[in-house]
Amino acid sequence: MRSCAIVILNYNGEKTLKTFLPSVSENSCFDIWIVDNDSSDDSLIFVKQNFPQIQFLQATKNLGFAEGYNWGLEQLACRYENYILLNSDVEVTAGWDALLIAKLMAKPEFAAFQPKILSWKDKSRFDYAGAGGGFLDEFCYPYCRGRIWDSIETDTGQYDDDIQVDWTSGACMAVKADIFHKMGGFDSDFFAHMEEIDLCWRMRKRGWKMGYTGAVKVYHLGGATLDRASAMKLYLNIRNSLSMVYKNSRNFTLIYSVKYFLENIAAINFWVKGEKDFAKAIWKGYSDFSEKKVKILKIGIVENAVPSKSPVRFVFWNWKILGKKSFLEL
Repeated sequence: MRSCAIVILNYNGEKTLKTFLPSVSENSCFDIWIVDNDSSDDSLIFVKQNFPQIQFLQATKNLGFAEGYNWGLEQLACRYENYILLNSDVEVTAGWDALLIAKLMAKPEFAAFQPKILSWKDKSRFDYAGAGGGFLDEFCYPYCRGRIWDSIETDTGQYDDDIQVDWTSGACMAVKADIFHKMGGFDSDFFAHMEEIDLCWRMRKRGWKMGYTGAVKVYHLGGATLDRASAMKLYLNIRNSLSMVYKNSRNFTLIYSVKYFLENIAAINFWVKGEKDFAKAIWKGYSDFSEKKVKILKIGIVENAVPSKSPVRFVFWNWKILGKKSFLEL
């Protein structure tokens, strides 16, 4: 069994691969695999012609992020001890993969690790997805060191440590293969967005810890699949967040009530401003969750669950009302 596979999910990403795959090829020591979601562009032709050492798996339809990774990693099961799940729009640095896996393997109680994730467009600032390590507050709103809602911090080395976190970013996530498969991988019903937070929560409920290291840094473009200011992304985040909480939390009723109140205020505000697609996305997220929740298998609470490491109870209150825009102010 080999140590690690770097696995990149691709769908019509020829332009993105041309920009970012060279850095992955030049700076990586582990096998590189591309899982292709039945692209209709020339993605795989480009890879075959320019990176013959890279291996690929091709699905027969677009399975989405969650199921695409589940399908691809199932093909690689029992061949690797670890996986690094890497977005196709990430630039990596020298030695990134070996050091990330070394961090993961040095801690038997940890299931996953992520590096420092900075913005590719402005390499002095943190990226939205993962930044300096992710947390969930008591109402299950995700936030990061280096990014709270839309407040993005400049990287001054303030998060160059190694710490335990609540979740690791799917943009660049090292995970132990046996644990990933034992957990059933990502929830395929999510399609995309929030699936890594859900997986990390389920792993924590089984006693595993999640880690972050500032000793490794990568640069993420973001928005290659769905733009951050996308009504579809908002819909998926709303629906999937509710599904995640319903599956994993004892306090679903309280959390749902808080989220319903805040997110309906946001929807009304979108409607008044004329941004009706975003208002409809929120309402559709709630509607679709209500239709599917009876089908969701509630995972029992495990007694040895690793508790959240979030330093605040309600990050929205700290950010919006108290004006605390950086993690160190919390």
